[in-house]
This record gives sequence, structure tokens and C-alpha cells, in this order.
Amino acid sequence: MFRTLAAHVRLTLRLLREPAVPLLTKVVPVAAALYLVSPLDFVPDILPILGQLDDAGVLLIALESFLKLCPDVVVAYHREAMTTGRPYSPMPASGMVIDAEFRRHDDVS
Repeated sequence: MFRTLAAHVRLTLRLLREPAVPLLTKVVPVAAALYLVSPLDFVPDILPILGQLDDAGVLLIALESFLKLCPDVVVAYHREAMTTGRPYSPMPASGMVIDAEFRRHDDVS
């Protein structure tokens, strides 16, 4: 669980810097970080082990949700960059162009 958590944290830090990830999606890991520093918990940290597992579980669920909400192409790009050891750089533009024609129709009735 901790190895998965560490990998997700590294990937999340890259994706938080990525311009292609929507701003609203970036709220999920930020809210999880706020939960970790908040004195309110589902299971109080006073209880040994259970309190810390509660925090780790909430963080893992939040990071999994964040990764699911991020565009798949962006996640795949950064995962591949991490496995090859490339430093962070934003994902290059896809070059996808939407060709459209605008017409104004004045309906005088």
C-alpha cells in the first residue's frame, strides 16, 4: 500500500503542474492534503496505527480518484516519463485542430 501511495504521490505532483489537467480536478488532492493536516479525522490519530491507516486510506482514495479524473492521455504521458526518468515537462500540444466555419444568419422577421 505504501509503495503504491508513494508512486501516486509522485505522479500527482507532476499532474498538479500539468496545464492540460482541469483546475477543478486539481482540487481533489489539495482537499486530501487539507484533510491530513486537519485536526478532524474519521478515526482519531490518538488510536495507534488505526488513526494513521485512516489518513493513508483517505489519501490513497483521493489520489486514485484524482488519477481517474485526469485525462488518460496526460496520465499515460507522465507515467511513461517517470519510468524513463525524464524530468517534468508539460505534455506537448496534440496538434489536434478543429476546423470550423462560422456563419451568421440574420433572421429579420
